[in-house]
Amino acid sequence: MTESDDALDVDRWREDLESKRAEKDEFFAEHPQSPIPPEDREAFSGLDYFDPDPDYRVTATATVHDDPEVVLMDTTAGREMRYLRTVTLEFDLVRDDPDLEDGTVELAAYQLESPNDEPYFVPFRDKTTGQQTYQGGRYMELAADRDLETGDEIVLDFNLAYTPFCAYSETFDCPLPPEENWLEIAIPAGERFESN
Repeated sequence: MTESDDALDVDRWREDLESKRAEKDEFFAEHPQSPIPPEDREAFSGLDYFDPDPDYRVTATATVHDDPEVVLMDTTAGREMRYLRTVTLEFDLVRDDPDLEDGTVELAAYQLESPNDEPYFVPFRDKTTGQQTYQGGRYMELAADRDLETGDEIVLDFNLAYTPFCAYSETFDCPLPPEENWLEIAIPAGERFESN
């Protein structure tokens, strides 16, 4: 989505979000490709989420990198994966919380080196990481309806932030968010994850 977000129907947005969450829970519980090990699926009662919060659905301004740098991301299995830093997303996160400084926040968005139509990959850590959310960080994916250009606006909805599959099973190898995407604020939106 590349339009700004002036007229959000919050009730409809919340319904859509709850529907996506129910679908994902069903996939995790029943699908053969679920990251939940087969022996644990019967006990699986659904993922844990922060309450939907439209304040964490922001409009970001894109800066597109014409000559994107290679970023090597460490993975949970100790390897490195090569990504291109293709876009920087800049947005304001305004919260009524005296402990948080309001201000502009930046996140880098990446794509794999091989040309493809994959969505932009936005891995990040924040102040909930390792406490209320997975210690390896969380991911978002952004699918624009066309190639982004500098100055374009795109909706960034942290309510869709999700836990990588490697949190549930060591058979998965997941990239870890690079330091440039470590946020100094808490983002209590999207999926929660309590480590055992």
